Amino acid sequence: MNGRALEALFWRAGVAVVLVYALLPMAWIAALSLKPAADLGDGRLVPARLSLEHYRAIFADAQFPAALANSLGIAAIATALAVVLAMLAAYAIVRLRFRGRGLLLGAALAIAMFPPVAIIGPLFDMWRVLGLFDTWAGLILPYMTFTLPLAIWILAAFFREVPWELERAARVDGATPWQAFIHVVAPLAAPGVFTAAILVFVFAWNDFLFAAALTSTNDARTVPVAIAFFTGSSRFELPTGSIAAASMVVTVPVVALMVAFQRPIIAGLTAGAVKG
Repeated sequence: MNGRALEALFWRAGVAVVLVYALLPMAWIAALSLKPAADLGDGRLVPARLSLEHYRAIFADAQFPAALANSLGIAAIATALAVVLAMLAAYAIVRLRFRGRGLLLGAALAIAMFPPVAIIGPLFDMWRVLGLFDTWAGLILPYMTFTLPLAIWILAAFFREVPWELERAARVDGATPWQAFIHVVAPLAAPGVFTAAILVFVFAWNDFLFAAALTSTNDARTVPVAIAFFTGSSRFELPTGSIAAASMVVTVPVVALMVAFQRPIIAGLTAGAVKG
């Protein structure tokens, strides 16, 4: 066996290991979600009997549909606001010439690396005073704070690749700066906008820390926190089936979205990495 064949075998084996490592937990959770309550402890990966009782149970409980609506609304609003602000900020950083542009980008990245748990206490007290505790706005603002830097970095890389001659040509044809940005620059950066939107949405959708600390009722509680509040039919029963069913409901759409749009996401993350 030559070197190329060994290398191909090595990479295929590595991919297989990664796929098993990533997909086996999901397969186990899917199996638990489809087992009747009486079979949850049988230890079988493939259910002997299939049942949708856990899915019916979580949607019959008012807590889960409310949390699902909260997650969708909060993640969508946070994504829209973060992407719009990131587009404007990235365009200004790339297009305008001013001192400290590199320092500004570095500061934005430093904010993204700041541990969220360090600000939960002060944020909790501040939100109680300002009336933002247990509200959508109280979650949207922290999500935007931690996702804006990443969105700015992604979009700045795309805007650097835009031929500015096109914008100048639009200005010569009578377009205002805003019209040139909307109709010429933004469409060319659409892959970066899409990538930033996906990553911001996934962050907001998956967050547990802020949602657990800054909410207390179904008014703003999101799905990850609602799952933690699931209970069994008695104090001695673990809600294993309900947790598995809820996990599948909130995980499968996101995974499907990432798989379906993996090419634009990879293109967005690697934009500007190669100069030529």
